[in-house]
Amino acid sequence: MHNQVDLTNCDREPIHLLGRVQEFGFLVAVSQDWVISHASQNIHDFLGMDATSLIGQPSDALLPPDTIHTIRNRLQFLNPHRGVEVIYDLQLCGTEARFDASVHRFESVIILEFEPATPVEGAANDMANVRNAIDRMAELPSFAAVYNHTVRFVKVITGFDRVMLYKFGADETGEVVAEARKHDLEPFLNLRYPATDIPKQARALYIENPIRLIGSVADEGSPILSDNDETLDLSGSRLRSVSPIHLEYLRNMNVGASMSISVIVNGQLWGLIACHHGKRHVPSMRLRNAALLFGHMLSLVLQTRLSADERANDEVVNRLTAHISRTLSKDTTTPDLLRSSAESFADILNADGYAVVQEKMVVGGGRTPSEEDILALCDHLNALPGNAVYANHAIETLMPEAKSLIDTAAGVLAIPISRSPRDYLLFFRAELVQLVNWAGNPEKPVSYGPNGARLTPRKSFETWQTTVRGQSAPWTPADVRAASQLRVMLLEVVLRLTDEASRERKLASQKQELLIAELNHRVRNILGLVRGLISQTSVGAISTGELVSKLDGRIQALARAHDQITRHHWAPTALEELIRTEADSYLLDKKDRVETEGPQVLLTSTAYTSMALVIHELMTNSAKYGALTSARGRVRIKWTLGNDASLNIEWREVGGPPVKAPERRGFGSTIIERTIPFELSGRADIAYRLEGVTGKFWIPAEHVVLDDVPPAPEQGQKASTLMSFGAPESVLIVEDNLMIAMDAEMIFERLGCNDTAVASTVKAAMDMLDSRSFNFALLDINLGNETSFEVARRLKQIDTPFLFASGYGDSLTLPEDLEEIRILTKPYDNDMIRSLFSK
Repeated sequence: MHNQVDLTNCDREPIHLLGRVQEFGFLVAVSQDWVISHASQNIHDFLGMDATSLIGQPSDALLPPDTIHTIRNRLQFLNPHRGVEVIYDLQLCGTEARFDASVHRFESVIILEFEPATPVEGAANDMANVRNAIDRMAELPSFAAVYNHTVRFVKVITGFDRVMLYKFGADETGEVVAEARKHDLEPFLNLRYPATDIPKQARALYIENPIRLIGSVADEGSPILSDNDETLDLSGSRLRSVSPIHLEYLRNMNVGASMSISVIVNGQLWGLIACHHGKRHVPSMRLRNAALLFGHMLSLVLQTRLSADERANDEVVNRLTAHISRTLSKDTTTPDLLRSSAESFADILNADGYAVVQEKMVVGGGRTPSEEDILALCDHLNALPGNAVYANHAIETLMPEAKSLIDTAAGVLAIPISRSPRDYLLFFRAELVQLVNWAGNPEKPVSYGPNGARLTPRKSFETWQTTVRGQSAPWTPADVRAASQLRVMLLEVVLRLTDEASRERKLASQKQELLIAELNHRVRNILGLVRGLISQTSVGAISTGELVSKLDGRIQALARAHDQITRHHWAPTALEELIRTEADSYLLDKKDRVETEGPQVLLTSTAYTSMALVIHELMTNSAKYGALTSARGRVRIKWTLGNDASLNIEWREVGGPPVKAPERRGFGSTIIERTIPFELSGRADIAYRLEGVTGKFWIPAEHVVLDDVPPAPEQGQKASTLMSFGAPESVLIVEDNLMIAMDAEMIFERLGCNDTAVASTVKAAMDMLDSRSFNFALLDINLGNETSFEVARRLKQIDTPFLFASGYGDSLTLPEDLEEIRILTKPYDNDMIRSLFSK
C-alpha cells in the first residue's frame, strides 16, 4: 500500500474550497440583488451579530447606505470575474468601529471581506516609502542588487522576521536568491526547495490572487455559513483559510505567520516574495497593499530588464547572422556554410563541441561523440514530433544508451535544417557536476500523519546536499532563440547556394521550412501588436463606430509604413517619405496644408514603424480637433540634427481654433507621448497651447542614418490615380479570402454600388463574365494555387475597367501585357477605394 502513495495527493487538495476564513477578519457574501447569502461565523467577534440570523437578510441589515454606495461604485472597477478592489475606513451597522474591506466577485456573488481599519496617519509615509524604493530599484546595476533591495525593503515595511525572494526554475523547483532576516535565524539563502512544496493548484492561486497572508499557523479558521450546502469558491479571497497540510508544513519550519507576494513576469509565476514570522503577525491591509504595489513594480522591473537582455542577445545574434550572410562568396558551398556557421555559433551557445550532419555525413569540431554515436542520436531526434529546434540538457532522457557520452555530450541542442531524413546542426555540452543544497531531503518521505492516508509534510529542513550528474548546463530560452535565428538564416542562404541538381530535389521542402520559421515569428509579432491595438483602442467609453474607425486608421498607418519599408528592402527609409505618405493617405484635400522643413534623413525600420503611429495620431487629431479643422489652419513639421547626429522633430499647429487640453487621456495620446521613449529610448513632449498644439520629439542617433537618401524603388502606376468615372453600379470582386471579400463588398455598397458579385476562383469569375457584364472589377492577384491574370485579360478584351489588389504591394512584377494595370496594396479601406473614383 505504501508504494501507491505519491506526491499527487497534495496536488489534488481543493484549497480554494475549504469553506473557512482566518481569524483576523470576517466574510460576508451578497447576491446580485444585495441579499446576504453567506457569512463567516466569527462575525460575532467583530460586530456582536449572529451569522445565521444575517443570512437571507437584505444587505442594509449590515451595511449602511453610504457603505453600499461606496462598494457599488468600486465594483465598476473590477474586471469581469477577476480582480480585487480595496476600500478603506468603512462604517458598518451596530458599531462605532471602522473597517477596511476587500471586494471581489465570483460568478453572481459579491464577496466582501472586512478587517478592523488601521489609522491613516502612516499611510502616506508607507506609499512614499514604496515610491522611493521603486525609484531606487530602477537604478540598481544588476539583478542581484534588485533582489537584495527587494527583501530588505519588504522586511522593513512589513515587520516580518524573515523575507526571502524565491525564484522558480524551469523544473519548477524554487531557490532562495535573496534573504533579509533577524540575526539569530538560520540562513536559507541559496537553498533549493522541491517543486512539490508548492502544489500546482497553489501556484495557480498565486497568479489569480497575488498576495497571501497567513496571520497565525494556530488559526484553523472560522466556517462560512450559508442557506445551502454549496461551498463558496474563495480563489480570489484575501482571508481564505489555510490547508491543514500547509499549516503543518509551516509549523514544521517553526513559522508562526507568513505572507507571500507573487512576482509575475510575462504572465507566468516567476517567483515569490516569501515572508516568515516566529509568532502571530497581521500587517494592516494598507501596509499589505503597499507591499503588493512594490511587488507589482518588481515584476515590471524584472520584465523590463529580462526583455532588455533578450534584445541585447538577439542583437548579437542578428549581427553574426548578418555577417555570415554578407561574407559569403559565390564559391561558398553548403557544407562550408554549415561548418563555418556552427563554428561561429558554438561560442554564442557556450557549446563544447558541434557537429554538422548532412546526408549521413558528419563533420565536427571541439569535443564531440563519435560519428557512430552522432548518427544514432540523429535517429532518436528523427523520432521526435515536429521539426523545430530541440534542446535537452540530460541526453539520457532522449537516448538511454547515451550514458557513456556524458563526458562530451551530456546536453544537446539540435537545429534541423531539412525535412525527413533530416540534416542537423548539433551543439554539445559536456557534463556539469553540480552540488545542490536543498532545504531538507527533496524526496518527501512517504508516511502517514494526522491528515489521513496521505503524505505528511516533511519535518526536517536541515541542509541536504545532493550531487547532480549526467546533465550539462541547461540551455536557456536565449540559446533556443539564437538557434532559431541561425536556422532561419541558414535555410535562406542554403536556398541561394543550392545548385540546380540539388534544387530539383530539395528546394520545395527547404523553402517551406524557411517560410514556416519566418512567418511563425512575424505573424506572432503582428498578432501581438494588433491584439494590443484592439485592447488599448477599446479602452474607454467610445461607440462601436468610433472604435472601428480608430482601429482601422491605426492598422492602415502600420500597413503603409510596412509597405514603404518593404519597398526599401527593410533598409533605412526617409522621414519625409513617411510624412508625405501619411498626409496623402489620410488628409486627402488637406494634405497641402502640411509644411515640412529639414535635411534629408533616414530612419531605421524600427524607428520608422514607431514614428508611423505617432505621425498618424498627430495628423488625425489635428484633422478632427486641431488646426486642420479650420480652412486657415496649417501644420508645420520641422526637423534638425543634433551635434551627436540625433534627430529633433518639432510639430506645430497654427491658424486653427483655440486649443484646450483633452479631459480624458486616451490611447492615441499614449501612443504620441510614450512610443518614442519606450520603443526608441527617446523623448516626447506635447503642449496644448491656446494658439495650437505643439510637440517636440527627440530620436537617438542609433535610429538615424545620415547617408544620401536613395530614391524609392519604382512603384509602377499609383493606385490613387482617379478612375475616369464615378462610383460603379456593378462590381466583380475576385478574392479567395472570405473575410476580405465581404469587407470589399461592404466598401462598394457604402459607395452606392447595389450590385456586387464575388468569385473565389478563376473559373467562377469567367463563368460570371460569360453570363453578365460589370462596370468595374477588383482582382486579387494570388488565388491559392492560381492567379487572376486570365480574368484580367478577359476584362481587357471586353473593355471593362479593373484594378489588381495584392498583399505584395504595388512593386509586384506583372506580365508584359498587364504591366500598365494599377495595383491596390492590401489592406485597403473605404477611403482608399473612394479615392479611386472621380466623384
